[in-house]
This record gives sequence, C-alpha cells and structure tokens, in this order.
Amino acid sequence: MLTLLHLLSAIALLVWGTHIVRTGIMRVYGSHLRRLLGHSMANAPLAFGAGIGVTALVQSSNATALLTISFVAQGLMALPTALAIMLGADVGTALMARVLTLDLSWLSPLLTLVGVSLFLSRKQSRAGQIGRVLIGLGLIILALQLIVHAAEPITEARGMQVLFSSLAGDTLLAALVGALFALLSYSSLAAVLLTSTLAGAGLISLPVALGLVIGANIGSGLLAWLNASVQPASARRVALGSLLYKLAGLAALPFLGPLVAWMDTLGYSAQTQVIGFHLLYNSLRCLILLPTVQPMSRLCERLLPERVLDNGVAQPRHLDPAALDMPSLALANAVRETLRIGDLVEMMLARLLEALQEDRAAPGEEIRRLDDDVDALYSGVKLYLAQMPREDLAEQEGRRWAEIIELAINLEQAGDIIEHMASKVQNLKTAKRRSFSDSGLEELGQLHALLGANLRLGLSVFLSGDSHSARQLLQHKRQFRKLERELAHSHVQRLHQQVVESIETSAAHLELIADMKRLNSLFCSAAYAALEGQGGKGHATEAGRDRLPVEQHLPGKPA
Repeated sequence: MLTLLHLLSAIALLVWGTHIVRTGIMRVYGSHLRRLLGHSMANAPLAFGAGIGVTALVQSSNATALLTISFVAQGLMALPTALAIMLGADVGTALMARVLTLDLSWLSPLLTLVGVSLFLSRKQSRAGQIGRVLIGLGLIILALQLIVHAAEPITEARGMQVLFSSLAGDTLLAALVGALFALLSYSSLAAVLLTSTLAGAGLISLPVALGLVIGANIGSGLLAWLNASVQPASARRVALGSLLYKLAGLAALPFLGPLVAWMDTLGYSAQTQVIGFHLLYNSLRCLILLPTVQPMSRLCERLLPERVLDNGVAQPRHLDPAALDMPSLALANAVRETLRIGDLVEMMLARLLEALQEDRAAPGEEIRRLDDDVDALYSGVKLYLAQMPREDLAEQEGRRWAEIIELAINLEQAGDIIEHMASKVQNLKTAKRRSFSDSGLEELGQLHALLGANLRLGLSVFLSGDSHSARQLLQHKRQFRKLERELAHSHVQRLHQQVVESIETSAAHLELIADMKRLNSLFCSAAYAALEGQGGKGHATEAGRDRLPVEQHLPGKPA
C-alpha cells in the first residue's frame, strides 16, 4: 500500500510540475506567444510551425488550444489556421516528451535551487516567474526518477502484473486507459511521460504502452473539447476538429503488432521506444492531415452551426474561465468584455439624444434595456477579475487589472446616470407636458456631441495606453467644462429674458448639464491611468477627485 502511495504521489508531482511550467511561461511570455500565434495566420505551414514552437515552450497542447480558441472566438483567426496550429501543438508535445526523458537527473537539484531562489527573492517580477518555470522543470525531472523507483517493487507484485497483462490483448482498451490518464492528469505530456517510465520499469509491455500513447493524444483532445464547451460555436469547432484529428489516429491500432515486432529488432530500451513512437506517430499523423484543414473546417462548421440565442439580456462573450491560469490572456479577455460595455454605453448615449429630440417613449425603454445589459456585463467582468488573485500578478499585470475594473465601474455608473437622465426627460415630456426651448435643446446637443467624442477617445486610450491621446483627452475634458459653464450662463440669461420654455424646464435643464459633467469625468478617467502608467504623476490629485463614486448623486441609489 505504501509503495502504491509513493507511485501516486510521484505522478501527482509530475502533473504539478507541468502545471507550474505552463503557468510560469504564460505569465512571462503569454502576450508574446499570443502575438506569435496571431502573426501565423498567413498559411497552414506557418501556423503548423507556430503551434510546434508555442507548445514546446509551454509544454502543454492544452495551453496552445486555449490561446487558439480565444483567437477564433474573438474572430481574429480563421478555423483552418487554428486547426493547423493544433496539429503543430501535437508535434510540439512529442518533442518536449523526448527532451524531458533524456538523462537529466543532475539537472533537477540545480534547477530547483536556482528557481526557488529567484521566485522567493523576486516573486512579482519577470525573473520570479522564470524561477517558477525552473522549479517546474526540476520537479518534472525529479518526479520521473521517483516514478521509476516507486514502480520497481510494483512490477514484482503479481496482482499488478495480472492487471496490466489484461490490457495486452486489447489495444483499444489500452487507448481508452491512456485517454483516461490524460484526462486525470490534465496533460497528455504527463500521461506519455508516465507511460514511458512505466514501460521502462517493465510494469507494462510495449504494445500496451503504444496503445496508451495513442489514447493520451485522444485524452488531450477531450480536454480541449471540455474547456471549449462554454465557448461559442466558432470556438468549439477548433476543439472538435482537433479531437477528430486525434481520433483518426486510432487507425494505427491494427498495425501496432507488426510495428512492435520491428521495434524489438532495434535494440533500444522500452522507454526510448515509447518516446520515439510518440514523436514519429504525432509527426507523421499531423503532416499527413495538414493538407486537410480546409475540408475539416467545413465539416466542423456543418456539425456545429451557429445558433443565435436571445434571452433578453446580454451575456459575456470573452470571459473564458479556463484562461484564468494565464493572466495575460485573462486580462485580454476582460479588456474585450469591458470594451463591449463601452459600446453599450455609447448606444445609450445615442438613444438619450433621441429622447431629448423626440416625444416617443421608445428611446427611454431602449435605454433601460441597454442598462440591464451593461449591468450584466459589468457583473461578469467584476466576478471574472475577482477570481484572479492580485498577489500572483506581475506589477504590470496588476496595474492593468486595476485599470480594467476601474473603467468597468465607471461605465456601469455612466449607464445608471444615462438611465436616470432618460427617465427625467421622459417624465418632463409626458407627465408634465413640457419641452425644451430650441436654444436649450441645441445646447444640450452640443454637450452630448462632446460626450460621445470623449467616450470614444477614452476607450481608445484605455486600449492603447497612449500618453499623447491621454493628454488630448484631458484637453477635451477642460474644453467640456468651459462649454458647460458657458451654456449654464446662457440658460440663466434666457431666464432673465423670460423665455417660457426655459423657465418651465429650468430645473431639468441644469440637472441634465450637471449629469453630463459627471459623465464626462467618468469617460475621461482613463487618461489618468494612462499617464500614471507612463510615470506621469502631475494629475494624481485631479484624478483622485474625478474618480470619486457618483452613486451619491443618483436619487434612490444606495450609498
């Protein structure tokens, strides 16, 4: 029993090591890997090579699948290109399996020592994350040694020999067990390394080991499919195509007998033969299937057609929970969802102008519906970011996290203000049967136009972080304040001239101007974050004033 516990703990250490390496690489080079994949969309061979390179770095075809699926879900990559990347990812996994089975026992203590020193001394820096990767590599090498030592007494146990010998005559059953290995370990690489180690220790025969390798590939395809299950149909097609390609590898099962007979004549160790088969199998399979990415993409589109579901409230599109282990990708997802909130707020502004100019109730109803969408997306972004522990983020990632949540809060507050403004306008026109003067309506239209321009520029500054655009946005903010004061004075002048419409709508007119002033402050707040990110501290005091919550200004809004 104790021996079995040692084996299971060594397997757990192997899985944990591959997880640490994957997360460390993604935290340090995640944005670079995304750009590498994004630039590989010209042709299938280039995408195939990019899949090999990225997977060799992160040591996980599942991580590459996650990146690729996110590109397709966002409409940034075509399905044939994504399938070519997934084929390359399978070859990348096989290459890393070969590297990790070399005699690197001397390297494990060195990598662990250096990695722990870097991680503990500079945890939040890039060097600290590289230390995390070194720790993971050291644990993988150590785990492989422990598996070998733990498996030796198990090979002598008659019960275990009977258990594994039952797989010898059924390669399909061995493939199913291999798929289960990959699912439980969440890594086909870990499953293949475990299989090769068990074969080297004599616990399983070579035919069983080859069947387990084929099954491990299928297991990684199932993992990608499960991870993509909550994604739109366009993203699930990537996982489906990859799974179908892996299932096509089952065609090799009838030829394992003659292949094993030939491999026995080569004189290599069982571990070397398993790893060599894995590399040869994946390379040949993927190269043969690479020209079929176009037909496969058409098949996947036919099997998974787009279905438009409308339950009345917008749902997050880009907040993939599987990306939370990779901060750069998770933050990019949150940015895209926050920009969706900005688009909804811009639509609310457009409907507000219609409510000001027309007597219909439809614009106000549309604004209320859009505000429900804003609240739903804001809640999604907030809960998504809350699942990312800030203490594990690098300094730049932590700053971006704060910028995203701040803008999301500001946009949600802006939506509430616009809804309140629309209710005020509708009540004035329908219940009180009053309307703005032509001059007053023109003035509100001028402020509205500046608001829309500042919102669009603010979203652009948030996305790019450009300091020049940020300073331009602050200049627009000052221009808005100057115009707002001038128009307030102009309204008072009309009151002095006894303009009836201005007298009847005076309170609502001045309240709308004040609401627009608060909206403008919310839209321009992205400028301060961009300037602070560039080292500009001169606006910190004013930024602090403008970032105060505005709920206190809304009637009925809880503090």
